[in-house]
This record gives sequence, C-alpha cells and structure tokens, in this order.
Amino acid sequence: MKAILFVGHGSRDHEGNDQVREFINNLRAYIDASILVETCFLEFERPTVGQGIDLCVEKDAIEIAVIPIMLLQAGHSKIHIPGAIDEAKAKYPHISFTYGRPIGIHEEALEILQTRLIEAGEDLDSPGEDTSILLLGRGGSDPDANSDLYKIGRLLWEKTKYTIVEPAFMGVTDPLVQAGIERCIKLGAKKVIILPYFLFTGILIKRLEELVLEFQKSFPGIEFQLANYFGFHPKLQTILLNRAEEALQGEVKMNCDTCQYRVNAMEFIGHHHHHDHDHDHHHDHHHEHHHHTHHDEKAGSAK
Repeated sequence: MKAILFVGHGSRDHEGNDQVREFINNLRAYIDASILVETCFLEFERPTVGQGIDLCVEKDAIEIAVIPIMLLQAGHSKIHIPGAIDEAKAKYPHISFTYGRPIGIHEEALEILQTRLIEAGEDLDSPGEDTSILLLGRGGSDPDANSDLYKIGRLLWEKTKYTIVEPAFMGVTDPLVQAGIERCIKLGAKKVIILPYFLFTGILIKRLEELVLEFQKSFPGIEFQLANYFGFHPKLQTILLNRAEEALQGEVKMNCDTCQYRVNAMEFIGHHHHHDHDHDHHHDHHHEHHHHTHHDEKAGSAK
C-alpha cells in the first residue's frame, strides 16, 4: 500500500493545528481511495513525524511519500524532516520513502496572494497611487527562506500595478513589520495593506491582528488593512496534490514552478520540444503543467 504523510509545522495554537487537519481531510476526496493519507506535525503537536511514519507502517504502507505543508525551504524542510526520514529508513529498511518538495515559490501561491488582495477590495490593475503592499513572512534564520520572500514580493510586483511592494517579517530577522510599515510610509504610502504569507492561523496571525490595531493608533492619517492568510484556498489544494503526485511517481524536481518558460510553455516553445537548459543541474520539465499557461504578463509595461 502507498501512503502520503503530510507534515504540518505545528502550532501552540490549537485552532491552527485543527485547520491543518481539516485541510488534509478535505484533500482526501481528491486522492485515490487505495492510498493511505495521514497528518503529522514537526513541533508543538502530535503525532510527530516519526510517529506519523510508524502509523503508516502499522497500517501496512510499504511506500511512504512525506510531503511538507510548508511555504518555503528552511531548516525544517532541509534538516528536520530529512533527519526523521533517515531514522525511519534505519528502522524500516523494507519501506520505500520519497520526500516531496515544500510549496515553495509557486505560480499558484502568487495567485492566492492576488485573490486575497481582491477580497480586501483591491483592483490589482489600477490600485490607488498611494497604496502599498507589505508582504509579511514568518522570518527565520535561514537566508534562503528570507530571500525567497523578497523574490515573491518582486513576482507580485510584476503581476500587479502596485508601485510599492515591501517585504517584512514577523520575527527573528529584519526588517520587522513596524520597520516595513515605516518604509512604506517614507515611500509615500497613505494606505498599507498587510498581506500575510502564512498558511493557517496561529499565534503569529493572532498577534498580527492586535498589531494592526496598534499601528492604526501609532500612525494617524495612514489607513491599514489586513488581508487574509492562505487558509482553505482551492489553489493550495492544487499545489499540495501536485507535490504528493510528484513524490508518489518519484518525480521530485528542482523548483521550476515560476519559470516563465514553464508557466508559458505553450507560448515560448513548440508543443513537442524539450528545452534542456545548459546548466550543471538538469531541468526535467516535460511540460507537465501546460494548463498553467498564463497570458497576462506585463512584458515590460511601465509602472
């Protein structure tokens, strides 16, 4: 039997953990009934990754795809989950393990951010001249994850007409949220939309809700709006189902999800051509996502 073990981050906030479980339960409807689906957590909640693997083995799984429900590559996805898988390999030498990719910088994730802005009442093609976006990440000690937030901010800028899209972090590293707001205001913003790059609710989201009230008092004359986190967005389902399918088929690749040549594959290259880039790593695209073709690129349109 094959199993998919989804790994949530885990939170001290029970509501956040319940949202992860509910999200995975909703995914079951899209996964073949013959495949076992289990959920575990990295910290603050049970079962742990090791316990999740034990559970899959107890239920007769012989192939286990471990899929991190995490936005960006960082210590958890690079070190902690692979470490747990290595321990499990030693414990269960007869079991086959595949480790899937985190969500990463994905075209669908950018679509979710845009949806959350539209829900906040924004017109992405003609935003207010003095409106800025503060793209807010968790923040951590991994330079890769922190710099990825900057890349996402730039990609969001490319896809919308906002002149100011500033990254900031909730903790651990600079710029923190208040410094990000001050920067937006120095750049001329009269309205700041805080856009959380977070999957589910938790301690940090609830703290952020309180912070916004404080900012409204601290910065009179500036309008603040808090957009929603990812939550139960159907495109988040799409990403995680793709990650699970990749892992089950043994096709875990480097991250090419926002490569314009892949997103617009039909447009850039013929239907039957491979495009092997001349790098030391092999981009094995195979054009498996033609349905992501996107035609509204700005192609150098003036800001």
